[in-house]
Amino acid sequence: MSRLHLCIAFACAMGCSGSASAQEKQEKKALKVTAPMTPPTWALLEREVLNASSDACRKFYDRYFDEKGWLLCVERWGGDDGPDDAIENCNDWPILHALGGSDEVRKLYKKAWEGHLRQYTLAKTTQVPFAKDGMYYKEFPVMFDWLHNAEGLTVFQMQGLSDPRDAKFAPRARRFAGFYLNEDPGALNYDPKHKIIRSMFNGSRGPLLRKATALDWAGDPIEVKNRFRPGHGETSYEEMLAHFKDYNDIIGDHPQNLMATSLALTAYMNTGESKYKDWIIEYVGAWRQRILDNEGIIPTNVGLDGNTGSNAGGKWYGGVYGWGFTVEVPQTKLLAHRNTHHLGLNGFGNAYLLTGDDRWLDPWRRMIDKVNSQGKKSASGAMTYPHMYGDKGWYDFSAEKYKHGAEEIWYWSMKDTDLARLPDGGWPAFLQGKSPNYAEQVLRQDLDAIRKKGAAMRADESTPDTRLADDSMRFNPATVANLVRLMLGGLHHGNRTLVLHSRVRYFDPVKRRPGVPADVAALVEKMTADVTVLTLVNVSPVHSRRVIIQAGAYGEHQFTTATTDGTTMTVNGPHLEVELDPGAGAQIKLGTKRYAHPPTLDWPW
Repeated sequence: MSRLHLCIAFACAMGCSGSASAQEKQEKKALKVTAPMTPPTWALLEREVLNASSDACRKFYDRYFDEKGWLLCVERWGGDDGPDDAIENCNDWPILHALGGSDEVRKLYKKAWEGHLRQYTLAKTTQVPFAKDGMYYKEFPVMFDWLHNAEGLTVFQMQGLSDPRDAKFAPRARRFAGFYLNEDPGALNYDPKHKIIRSMFNGSRGPLLRKATALDWAGDPIEVKNRFRPGHGETSYEEMLAHFKDYNDIIGDHPQNLMATSLALTAYMNTGESKYKDWIIEYVGAWRQRILDNEGIIPTNVGLDGNTGSNAGGKWYGGVYGWGFTVEVPQTKLLAHRNTHHLGLNGFGNAYLLTGDDRWLDPWRRMIDKVNSQGKKSASGAMTYPHMYGDKGWYDFSAEKYKHGAEEIWYWSMKDTDLARLPDGGWPAFLQGKSPNYAEQVLRQDLDAIRKKGAAMRADESTPDTRLADDSMRFNPATVANLVRLMLGGLHHGNRTLVLHSRVRYFDPVKRRPGVPADVAALVEKMTADVTVLTLVNVSPVHSRRVIIQAGAYGEHQFTTATTDGTTMTVNGPHLEVELDPGAGAQIKLGTKRYAHPPTLDWPW
C-alpha cells in the first residue's frame, strides 16, 4: 500500500456549511498523508512555543490591562513614551494567532487595540500643541514620525493575517491609507506634484510644516525621579528635553515615511482597488529615482520644493534621523549615531511584493556595495566600514560591514550573489543544510525567553501610576520571530512588522481560521527561487488533522507541483490541502512560482 495517497478534495468539504460560493465549488487537489512519523524534537518544541506563548499572553493581559482594554499606565505623548508604546505591548499577538495560537489571543489583542484607541483619543496634552485635543484623531496618531507610527500600527497591520473579516477592519484600512492619498481634506500629507510626504511628522491631522521642538518630541513636563524610568535612561524631564534638543529638521520627506505605503498595501489587499497600488508604485518610484540621482545613496531629506536636502541646509544627508544625524546623549555626553534611512526599505519591499520586479531591489543592493566600497584599513590593519555620512564625508567606521537590507534583498531575490552579502550561519545556513540543529536550538531559546519574561513580570512591583506605557513591553511573551522563519519561511521585522513576507502560511479548514490546527507542526527546510521544501507532522497519535498550505503570506505565490514519497502531483494554484493521519508526517517539495498573483487578505474559502 502506498505511503502517500493523492486525491481530489472539494472546497465545500473543508468544514463549510450552508450554500457554497463559486470558489468553494471549485475542485481542489489535496494530499493524504498516512506514513507514520515519530514526532521530531523540533515539532514538539514548536507546539510548546505556540501553546506557552498563548498561555503567557493571557497572564500578561490580566496583569497590565483593565476590563476595557486600557493599558494600566500613565498616558503620555512623545518619542520617549507615547500611544505607540501602549499597543506595542501586544505586538506579535496577531502573528501568534495567525500561526496557530489560541483564539483567546485574538480576542485579547483586539480588545487592547480598541481600548487603546479610546484611551489615547481621550488623552490630551497640555503643552504639545498638536495633541491638545487628543493624541489620536480618527483612530490614528495626530502627527508623528514613522519610526514611532510603525510601532503603534503593527498590531493593526498584522490583524490582516489574523482577523481581516472584523467589521471595523476594512473601513479603518481605507481611512488610514486615505490620510496619505489625500482623501481626507484635514490630512493632506502627500504632495502629488513632487511625490513627497511633506514632513517627518504626519498623521490624521496632516503634516507639521515647521521645525520641531524638544517639547514636540518629549511631551508634557513630567515628574521623573523616584517615580518613572524612561526608556532612554533619563533621570529628569530636563534630560528628556535635552535628548531631543537637536531633533528639529523634520520638514520635507525622509525615507522612513516609505513605511506609510504599508497602509495602502493593506487597503489594496483588502479591497483590490487599484488606486492603492498605483500610489505605492508612484511614491516608491520617486524614491527609487532619488537614489539613482544621488549617486546611488538614498538621501535623507527631500524639501518641500522636491529638491534633495533643500529643507536641511542643502545637505542630502541632513535632517533628523539622517545619514549625518549624530547627537549627544545628555546623561553620558557620548555621541549616538541615529540614522534610520534603512527603514525606507519597507516601501521597496511593498513594491516588490506587488510586482516581483527586481528594479525595486537593485538600487538597494548597489547602495550596500557602494557604502562598503568606502571601507578602509584601521591602524591595526583590519578593514573597517562606514555607517554614517556628514560634512567631512563617511564616518562611524567599524569592523562590521554595512548590511542594512542585505537579508531582505536575498530573501526576495533568492539569488546567490545576494546571499553572499550575508554573514555565515543562522537561518540562511539552516536553509542550506549547514546547521541541522538550528530549529531545535532557537525554539529552546524561545521557551527559555518566555519563562524568563514570566518570572520578570511576576517580580514587577510597579503600579499603574508609576508605570509608563513602554515599561511592561519587556515582558510581552508573544515569541514569534523564529516561528515565522521556521514555520512560514518568512521574515520578521521586529516591532515594525507592518507587512509579513513569507513563503507559505497555513489555515485550519475545520475551525475555519488561520494557522496550523492543533497538534500540527511545520518546518520550512529549504527555499530556492522555485522550490519550497517543508515537513508537516501531526504529533497526535489519536486524531487526524487537515491543514491548508497557502503559497505566500497573502497568496502572492503559486504552487506548481507537490512531490512527496517519490510521487508528484500538479497543483497550479495558491492552495494545497493536506490530510494527516494520526501520527503521520511527510516532507513535501513544492514547486513554487513566486509573485504570480496580486496579494490579498482573502482566505481559501
